[in-house]
Amino acid sequence: MFFHRLKTPGLGQNSYILGCGEGLAVVIDPRRDIEEYLHLARENDLSIAYVLETHRQEDFEFGSATLAQMTGAKIVSGCHELFGRTDVKLKDEEELKVGTTRFVALETPGHTPESMSYAVYVKDSGEKCWGVFTGDALFVGDTGRTDLPDPEKTGEAAGILYDSVHRKIAPLGDQTLLYPAHGAGSACGANISDRDDSTLGIEKATNPVFKKSREEFVAHKLAEKMARPPYFSHMEEVNLLPGRPFKWPPGVHVLQPKEFQKRMKEGLVIDTRSPEAFAGAHIPGSYNIWLDGMTAFGGWIANENTRILLVTDHPEAMEQAVKSLARIGIDSVEGVLISGLESWRDEGLPMETLATTSAPETATWMQQDRVHLLDVRDEYEWNDKRIPGAIHQYVGYLEEKLPPLPKDSEIVVHCNVGHRSGLAASILKRNGYSRVHNMLGGITAWENLGLPLDSSGEDQQVEA
Repeated sequence: MFFHRLKTPGLGQNSYILGCGEGLAVVIDPRRDIEEYLHLARENDLSIAYVLETHRQEDFEFGSATLAQMTGAKIVSGCHELFGRTDVKLKDEEELKVGTTRFVALETPGHTPESMSYAVYVKDSGEKCWGVFTGDALFVGDTGRTDLPDPEKTGEAAGILYDSVHRKIAPLGDQTLLYPAHGAGSACGANISDRDDSTLGIEKATNPVFKKSREEFVAHKLAEKMARPPYFSHMEEVNLLPGRPFKWPPGVHVLQPKEFQKRMKEGLVIDTRSPEAFAGAHIPGSYNIWLDGMTAFGGWIANENTRILLVTDHPEAMEQAVKSLARIGIDSVEGVLISGLESWRDEGLPMETLATTSAPETATWMQQDRVHLLDVRDEYEWNDKRIPGAIHQYVGYLEEKLPPLPKDSEIVVHCNVGHRSGLAASILKRNGYSRVHNMLGGITAWENLGLPLDSSGEDQQVEA
């Protein structure tokens, strides 16, 4: 039996292709760029017959319709209206037979009202369930967030999700393999495990949805405070459509430095290099989003209408950056600086630097009351552990609500290791904060050095 999990860098998104016997295959929750699914099918002599959607995804644009157009596959979903246009709508516990494999549709709302799971029964497994594609209902070590449809009904949705997992998924048996739509790093779950593989038996022994009572689980979900990226709303809209093909190569122009400089007046510049490289020299006014963080954070500073210009190290980086933005529905990259910052430098055009610091130096400065420390991690991380004396503002909300600090004061920004704080520092510089330092190594280095940490600092929370 052929089976392959495709992980999307930066999103924590999982999609799957499953061989179902008789030369047929099914793809579950495909992303917008579909080349890899087609390649895997060709290499394994498979014909993609169906595309299964677990729910209307919030954090990436579906490739279902494009994949169906390319292969003749039919799109399968539940019956809820939020699925939009699909070819086959399965009712709760209705079966779909593909080759020698049976799929049983299970309504598992809670994360979103339309969420579906698909229990899979393969040849020679008898009546035992082989695996279940759970979408965002059940993750490895966690469950989907329940605040997306309506933050005011987070607790009510948590109770619905608890019932879905216990009534629909748990009875499939401890041997059942778990295949969720997201893994670690996703914005759809607060504490997803780093491991990708699990069974229902393992989850029953470890996952909060099984270890807590219904009331405790509702309280647990109410306590989650997860940021909602602004591009989620755009994804809700486009994933109701039949699909928007991803064109490759895209119509991105490679620009000479002076042309790049002219176009900067009508758009924004994203520098995809590392925080260290950005600190050494960068184009004034540019944002620093490291390459692997483009999908997760590009949608915080840009939207589908933003005119974007990129600074990259090499052509492969340009390709990755453009694809990363396209996966969240942003197709508006207009140009890339030829030869990266080197060509800009050689033309003698303006450049800026950004100060960096280390954990030991920051600790000394704080003892001397020389700096303000700004923590830009998410609230879940902040509540877990923090540096005494720091104030907190999640990087995604930083431009919307700047920290209440004098713009000429010494500010040290930190995250876990220095990537998100690199973005935060670039945002502060764009907004007139003149003495900003990125603490490279972040709280990871701070903790490794045995410097003080605590877990009580709500008084210094900056309201977003």
